[in-house]
Amino acid sequence: MSEGLLTGQNLSLSDALSMGGETTVIGLAIVFSVLVVLMIVLYLFKVIFYKDPNKKKTADTKQEPAPTIEAAPAVTEETDEEELIAVLTAAVAASLNTSTYNLRIKSYRRTDNKMPAWNRAGVTETINNRF
Repeated sequence: MSEGLLTGQNLSLSDALSMGGETTVIGLAIVFSVLVVLMIVLYLFKVIFYKDPNKKKTADTKQEPAPTIEAAPAVTEETDEEELIAVLTAAVAASLNTSTYNLRIKSYRRTDNKMPAWNRAGVTETINNRF
């Protein structure tokens, strides 16, 4: 019978299924035990190496009082809307190599651009490669 287990020949269906089930259960047990060990290791890394930035900030603020900031007078620049639209139309026409008579800007809005310069360069390069 032991040679039949090694080679898989001359086994009954019930013996083959029980062997397959045992192999599956052992494999799943090994996989989940390794996952539990990895989870414990990652948790220990967090406990050992993680430094809370909020604790450092509170310690710094206790040592040095924050300087008072005086309110600056509000500076309002009134930009000429027509001039801004003309500049935008000229910029779009120059980038598309067309005349400004072929373009009509209906609306515009300012967007917050908080991307780093290298990220902006990558986006620009990707867009230029597609067209």
